Amino acid sequence: MKNKIFLLFTLLSLAAVITTTSVISIAAYNKNFDAVKKEVAENAKYIAAGAGQNGSEYLASLPKSSTHRVTLISAGGEVLFDSRSNASQMENHRERPEVIAALELGAGEATRRSATLKTTEYYYALRLNNGDVIRLACETRSIGDSFNEFFIIAAAIAIAVLIISALLASKLTKSIIAPINNINLENPEKSKVYDELAPLVLRIKQQHMQIVKQMSRQKRAQTEFSLITSNMREGFLVLGSDGCVLSYNKSALKLLDSKISDASGRTALVLNRNGKFRTLLQNAFLGEKQSEVIRISHREILVTANPVVEDEVKGFVVVLFDITEKQEREKLRREFTANVSHELKTPLTSISGYAELMAAGVARPEDTKEFAERILTEAKNLVALIHDLMLLSKLEEAPPMQMQQVSLLSVCNNVKYRLEQKAAEKELTLSITGEDAELLGIPAVIEEMVFNLCDNAIKYNKQGGSVEVSILKEEACINLCVADTGGGIPAAEKERIFERFYRIDKSRNSTVPGTGLGLAIVKHGAMLHNAKVDVKSDANGSSFIVSFRL
Repeated sequence: MKNKIFLLFTLLSLAAVITTTSVISIAAYNKNFDAVKKEVAENAKYIAAGAGQNGSEYLASLPKSSTHRVTLISAGGEVLFDSRSNASQMENHRERPEVIAALELGAGEATRRSATLKTTEYYYALRLNNGDVIRLACETRSIGDSFNEFFIIAAAIAIAVLIISALLASKLTKSIIAPINNINLENPEKSKVYDELAPLVLRIKQQHMQIVKQMSRQKRAQTEFSLITSNMREGFLVLGSDGCVLSYNKSALKLLDSKISDASGRTALVLNRNGKFRTLLQNAFLGEKQSEVIRISHREILVTANPVVEDEVKGFVVVLFDITEKQEREKLRREFTANVSHELKTPLTSISGYAELMAAGVARPEDTKEFAERILTEAKNLVALIHDLMLLSKLEEAPPMQMQQVSLLSVCNNVKYRLEQKAAEKELTLSITGEDAELLGIPAVIEEMVFNLCDNAIKYNKQGGSVEVSILKEEACINLCVADTGGGIPAAEKERIFERFYRIDKSRNSTVPGTGLGLAIVKHGAMLHNAKVDVKSDANGSSFIVSFRL
């Protein structure tokens, strides 16, 4: 703006200086030329009067002038006298305009550059009574000469004008721009501006309101997007056409096991250098949707890459799902199905076998009672297995059950009563210690938990050992501990004992009866009551501690 104003001022000033100088030069020239013509005409009359009487003698007697030149020309054009040159050597002047005019009209004038004197001359000629022509010439200046006289003055004026223009341009620019620079963009209507800027201020206010609304909507959308994506378990990456990360969430970095804290602007291939991941992205560049299960840091990750195509691939949206738990559940489901099939098949095969012997009459009468007892035993095992399966399924589904105050000591006494006969068969001491404590829970589930812990403590105990059930009430929780004097649990097995059908004794023909679901029921019952189960074990026995939060 400042440069434009300065240039405008300079051009206007230079145009004014040039115009003024030209006008003054022309005016000075015209005025000077008029004075010269008047002076020459007057002098010509006086000289003509003298020359008419005495001719060349009179002209020769005149004092020589540095500014005027006198020439006497005959009617035929012959130069009879010239005050500056040798008349005999001068050419015929019959065709000179001023001579022709003087011979025809009595007087004539002309302005031209003299070939003899090499100067610009004004000529004035008068016809004498004898027919000769007296001509008076005076050197005069051209318009260019007049302009040259004013050039130095004009140059000085131009320089002064340029300086003044620069100062005025600077001051004017500041006065114009200052109100614009000082406009309060937050509240433009409060700014002090000249009237011409009022429409601009109004427009800025309207634009500001629109921008504030758009920014508010974008900020709200960005906040919502950030809240959603930051709390997603799934990871996502938005990649540009060059494969660089445009947007991402923390779950994506976690699932890719990336050590990079900020992935923005980085190529996606540096997040994880897994070969399958690289191949998947490279195939996605071809514009086809890609999906692949990739194992990253002991986890199964389902990676899906969807290209964004508009005539060409503009980018990609990569979504990552952790399906490790799903895969493990599928594995457990298959194992569960196999185990259930096996556990059901064993008693059913035994029952079917004895029943066939009895039905075919092959069994001897004295063996019939033994076969019937074995069938009854297997049937009881089958019923217990079905009962445990149904209970475990119910606990896994976590149906809404009505909770109530449960006396833990009362539950333990009921379990002791149910297992006293079984403990006596192994000559075990089954005892309960501690004070009574009440907690909010489901009585039937808690009793099943205590029963399974005590039942395992009896089954895996040594002959003549002991099982101690203790209740300890603390400020924040109630601890139920079931301790036995068995052989203990190997350290490597502690993490798996709560799996369904898992038994430390791998042999299916183990002499220790059981369904392998007891501790799984304990684990799911604890989860239902928001409790925690700890195991302590060594060669002298094991202790299971269930901590119920108050």
